[in-house]
Amino acid sequence: MIEKEVNPHFENFLFDWKQKFQFLVGGYGSSKSYHTALKIILKLLEEKRTALVVREVYETHRESTYSLFEEIIEEMDLSNRIKCTTSPLQVRFPNGSKIIFKGMDKPMKLKSINNVSLIWLEECSEIKYAGFKELIGRLRHPKLSLHMILTTNPVDEGNWTYSHFFIKNKGQEDEITILDDEVLYEKRTVVVDDTYYHHSTADDNLFLPQSYVQELEKTKVYDLDLYRVARKGRFGVSGTKVLPQFETRPHDEVMATINAIYKPLYRAGMDFGFEESHNALVRMAIDDKEKILYIYWEYYSKGKTDVEIADDLKEFTQTKEKVKGDSAEPKTIYYLQKRGMNISGAHKPKGSRLQNTKKVKRFTKIVCSNNCPNTIRELKNLTYKKDRNGNTIYDEFNIDPHTFSAIWYGLDDYEVVDLKDHKQTYKAIQSLGL
Repeated sequence: MIEKEVNPHFENFLFDWKQKFQFLVGGYGSSKSYHTALKIILKLLEEKRTALVVREVYETHRESTYSLFEEIIEEMDLSNRIKCTTSPLQVRFPNGSKIIFKGMDKPMKLKSINNVSLIWLEECSEIKYAGFKELIGRLRHPKLSLHMILTTNPVDEGNWTYSHFFIKNKGQEDEITILDDEVLYEKRTVVVDDTYYHHSTADDNLFLPQSYVQELEKTKVYDLDLYRVARKGRFGVSGTKVLPQFETRPHDEVMATINAIYKPLYRAGMDFGFEESHNALVRMAIDDKEKILYIYWEYYSKGKTDVEIADDLKEFTQTKEKVKGDSAEPKTIYYLQKRGMNISGAHKPKGSRLQNTKKVKRFTKIVCSNNCPNTIRELKNLTYKKDRNGNTIYDEFNIDPHTFSAIWYGLDDYEVVDLKDHKQTYKAIQSLGL
């Protein structure tokens, strides 16, 4: 009989072996690694197994996973039964079970491992996706059930752990949702097919000093990305958002709001593409007084000829509404004009990408109808690109946002007056004695 005090949020996890994959994600200090090590010890005491513990770099085991096993074995007063050796780095059990430690930086040493029925990938986000898939192939045993436990702090949505376990190709046309991570944050534990998901934060670790939690809270002031990962234990976009004021609302609500605006300004802009890029046309309404941009309609296509595009946009030949397009495509604009569209090229002087980005950022709010999924996909989590030195490039982005370009062109003859401009106007009025 072994008695061990554990955190309540991990009690069920310790004895749940129904699924092949168990994915634990959480913030700093949540105790997910501790309880994973404890879970493995309990399993290997019960059954004769060989467990493989993997990190990206082998040398990091000694001060992390190996040290954690040693600590738990001592706490459970099992040092006389379970032996921890440093040469080689192993944990050996009286029933013949053993834990071996390997690093992905020495892949050749993985090839000699046989009959591994349990693998723990600690800090799995640091391991390459190809390494993860190779380890699945190493998980084999003629009789015992097979299990792989993965533990990690969430990094960003660009990491393979997010695309494999949550949403693949997020924000793209071929997006596939395995599990919406927001569902996991709400429910805390979820089972999808052969994968058990577990989410935890420092609040789940009752043995953690309050001073540590307070330090995590402080990150909210100086590093929101770190706060998201360390304190909240959530995936997200890494980097600076281009349009932090962007929000989505139901279509009917957006249209009702637009209809209530006193003299709204209507604009439409279009970006052109073909094989690699997309055609994007957006309809917008501007609340000039409140400086709010509303996006309420979109056209988004790929691989279409000018003839097909014109056929798709027949309604514009009837409404004769003004459209501003990418002036770099004069032939397409000319053809659409010949087909009856009221379209002309927008101005694109040198440096216009940066100036257009600044213009859109001056809106106090950018409200998008939920009827515009591609606009939402491109703009909601749009971030600035960084150079190799980590410096932000303010006219380049993490994706090629076609709807953003369409907005630029549509706002070609509109200027958003910001607070700085208001200040200069006020000074000019004062100087005139008005």
